[in-house]
Amino acid sequence: MPGVLTGIIGKPMAKNLPSTKPYMIRAIHEWCTDNGFTPYIAVNADQSVRVPREFVRDGQIVLNIGYEATGNLQIANDAISFQARFGGVARDIYFPVGNVTAIYARENGAGMAFEAELPGEADPAPSVEDTGGGSGDDGKSPPPAGRPKLQRIK
Repeated sequence: MPGVLTGIIGKPMAKNLPSTKPYMIRAIHEWCTDNGFTPYIAVNADQSVRVPREFVRDGQIVLNIGYEATGNLQIANDAISFQARFGGVARDIYFPVGNVTAIYARENGAGMAFEAELPGEADPAPSVEDTGGGSGDDGKSPPPAGRPKLQRIK
């Protein structure tokens, strides 16, 4: 079947799968919390975010999203929101999950980096196109070139 998207085990997949990014963010946040680390999140601060602009550096802001530093933390599939104090002033924080570029533990830098997304762009689902030609291809695509890196932003 030319043009059919297949998963790792060769079964047909939907073309518009939900992003795994919010799930990975929640998982790293939980891992940090369970192990006594402070979860930090790096966010592209464009016009779609609600953050204190005075703390934005080079178009990004790094936020402590630990339970001790936030109130009403909500890590939803489309956006993250919470209340936090900046210089003693309570602020409402909001940003789309697509703006998150990294989540990591402050203490050791362990975490995960994400590619920056354009506004309105969803994480593409990894897929392999089945050519159906019986070419002997095992259906696996090569890993992306280069190695992802996590940059610690202070």
